[in-house]
Amino acid sequence: MSQTRETILAALDKLSLPDGGTLVSRDMVRALQITGGKVAFVIEAPSPEDARRLSPVRDAAEALVKGLPGVESATVALTAHGPSDKPAPGQGEPPSLKIGGHPKPQQGSMKPATVKSIIAVGSGKGGVGKSTVSSNLAVALARQGRKVGLLDADIYGPSQPRMMGVNKRPASPDGKTILPLHNHGVTLMSLGFMLPEDQAVVWRGPMLMGALQQMLTQVEWGDLDVLIVDLPPGTGDVAMTLCQKSEVTGAIVVSTPQDVALLDAKKAINMFQTLKTPILGLIENMSVFHCPNCGHEEHIFGHGGVRSEADRMGVPFLGELPISLETRLAGDGGTPIAAGEGPMAEAYASLATRLVEGGLA
Repeated sequence: MSQTRETILAALDKLSLPDGGTLVSRDMVRALQITGGKVAFVIEAPSPEDARRLSPVRDAAEALVKGLPGVESATVALTAHGPSDKPAPGQGEPPSLKIGGHPKPQQGSMKPATVKSIIAVGSGKGGVGKSTVSSNLAVALARQGRKVGLLDADIYGPSQPRMMGVNKRPASPDGKTILPLHNHGVTLMSLGFMLPEDQAVVWRGPMLMGALQQMLTQVEWGDLDVLIVDLPPGTGDVAMTLCQKSEVTGAIVVSTPQDVALLDAKKAINMFQTLKTPILGLIENMSVFHCPNCGHEEHIFGHGGVRSEADRMGVPFLGELPISLETRLAGDGGTPIAAGEGPMAEAYASLATRLVEGGLA
């Protein structure tokens, strides 16, 4: 007997929640996909606190669906709609240091001595999923046993605090050293940890470069196999300073396949080549949409453009990533999709494996 969306929802509607109602009656089931005998869906809780309490419900839902006739496997992800509660008063006080002053004169490289390699993740324009790729690639590498750091250098639009599920301020024991935060096996630093989520960063170039210098040289990164740097979109001061001053191992460029995005991605590639930074590869994001109801594939932004550009320019093509509702929900909820199981987690694991096998991470 093959299952349908309706029969699976009917089964889940019999699973009661601790505080009343069911997953279906409270509209918490998202991205339900049925591929042959494989079933996958997301439970979206109202908050991260609710998500933690619902872990037994996730396990029960997975077991319930696995037990249905015709179901070979079931994958259930648990995420949350909103951010965590703010820290209680007196907790997470800001460190007594200033971020974003002009860079200090420095001899030599800004690369932390305890970091083996630095991988920059860039794009020619915003909105192509560069930060999502950065966070998931960091988690995928950590799951493969690598010691990984993630630096959110997108200073005007830091999104890693939300995507990685961390909203505390880092500590500073002496007003100079910054102690990074940790989640999902990754060591983290972002300007977003230092500012309210809705506060704009209104800085000129020298302050941007000063902030980058501080986040590289004053953070106690510890021993890392790889530090992934989530760059701002475009070809500005932060990317130039990182590549010129930090001995970057190489860069990954993320683009959607549409012509407009590729025009800007070419500029990012040209910038890295001008700065003598090796291109580790291109990633085509939002390559295809798989309809969860009928299985139809739609190439919303076109298809294959990034692979063709990689072939034309003689740089590696690392792979395609589809548009995925589960990925968006996971990022908004603070648990990257690569931290779980399923097709998207496997896709990021494959990307991580290519970097590891290439000796780059």
